[in-house]
Amino acid sequence: MQIIDAHAHVGQFGGWANVANGPADLIKTMDAYHIQQAIICPTGFDTNDEAAAAADKYPDRFIPLAWVHPMNAGPEAAHHYIEKRGFKGIKLHPLFNAYAADDPGVDPIMEEAERLDVPVFIHSGHVPFSTPWQIALLAERHPKVRVVMIHMGHGHGIYVQAALDMACRYDNIWLEMSGMPMPTKIKEAYDRVGHDRIFFGTDLPFHAPQVEIDKVRYSGLSEAAQADVFYNNIKKFMGL
Repeated sequence: MQIIDAHAHVGQFGGWANVANGPADLIKTMDAYHIQQAIICPTGFDTNDEAAAAADKYPDRFIPLAWVHPMNAGPEAAHHYIEKRGFKGIKLHPLFNAYAADDPGVDPIMEEAERLDVPVFIHSGHVPFSTPWQIALLAERHPKVRVVMIHMGHGHGIYVQAALDMACRYDNIWLEMSGMPMPTKIKEAYDRVGHDRIFFGTDLPFHAPQVEIDKVRYSGLSEAAQADVFYNNIKKFMGL
């Protein structure tokens, strides 16, 4: 079965994480698990050039997103990396960068995303910065922007359910399932939110690819539905 990873990283995460994933390392892992392409993010808003270099080296395998910090060059950084460097979307990480997902300071980035017609991928699942409700409030203010709720609520069952409920309420929210521990919720997202609005992801190097793959396989979805989650949905969404 063909697979596109909707969420992976290149670079070195220091501090508490202490994990690294160079471009060649990611390619090796992708090949081992038969992943054709990966949407990649850098390790922070100041390392976008590393993602650009990785995408330049492996243009057929990597699709880069620009990590943008609303309080540090925000829309200007988005414009530069998308218009000048060929990035395909924006990554926001309210938890890492310590701002609320629905803060008004995020609006200029969303406006730039609408102008450029690119999606915004947002980390979800942690108070007080990135709960599904906060992301939904942001999506509500910007109904023309395609919002991907990364981790679909992450590890807390209440937030996972909230991610599903908010995506049902707002048709400009899509869900990515890496790090979310409940296989049955992948099927629920497919059935309730929409067959085309749930994506497979690994969050490499943070999670084990086999675990993420098995969650989809054990979700109760048919093989045809699994193909949507693994490949068809993100391919269509990103225009690959």
